[in-house]
Amino acid sequence: MKKIAAVIVVCFLASLVFAQNIVTASNFFSQVSSVYGSIKDYEANIDIKAGKSTMVGKVSFKRPDLLRIDFTNPKDQVICYNGDLLTIYLPGASAILNQSVQSSGNAGASLATPNGLSLMSRYYSVAYETGQAPVPLDEEGSDELVVKLILSRRNTSEAFRYIRLAVSPESKLIRRIEGVTPQGESFVFRFWNYSINQGISDQRFIYDPPTSANNYNNFLFSE
Repeated sequence: MKKIAAVIVVCFLASLVFAQNIVTASNFFSQVSSVYGSIKDYEANIDIKAGKSTMVGKVSFKRPDLLRIDFTNPKDQVICYNGDLLTIYLPGASAILNQSVQSSGNAGASLATPNGLSLMSRYYSVAYETGQAPVPLDEEGSDELVVKLILSRRNTSEAFRYIRLAVSPESKLIRRIEGVTPQGESFVFRFWNYSINQGISDQRFIYDPPTSANNYNNFLFSE
């Protein structure tokens, strides 16, 4: 009986040690949110894929919700949100789209911000896509390992049916976001070469588009 009791005690202690190494998906997501909550500003390279189209540029973010993306492809295209006004410059169409909005949450890149993560945790349930252990970033093989999460919407009113996140296990920075709509459309945002807390000036988010371009105001609600 003593031997059996000893074995039970050892197994119980081993299970406690094992349990301490388990980080639930919700807890890991909370760690990611905490890291982004401590970020005052960042810049990173970004590419955005929607269908067969790919856009490449640099994203700048500053708390609480200032956001700007300067694209190299399409060349000279800009998306800028200064806290009140969303401005999109389309050089190919020589058009400036302006929209007064209360939140920059309309921009997919803003998912990689404290506000974006807060909204995800509120409206989506979080689970590991491939388990707690880090896996290659790309399915075809990659030297970089990430933790992959999948977020499923709690109700049908959300824009994305589910969201996939690939997160660096060390820095807790998001490397890739994929949002899939109810219609099956996929939007992929990839971030790399982060520069954190560099003291970005508010002037960075003041954009003066070319005066020769045509202005279209409140384009989101135009008939």
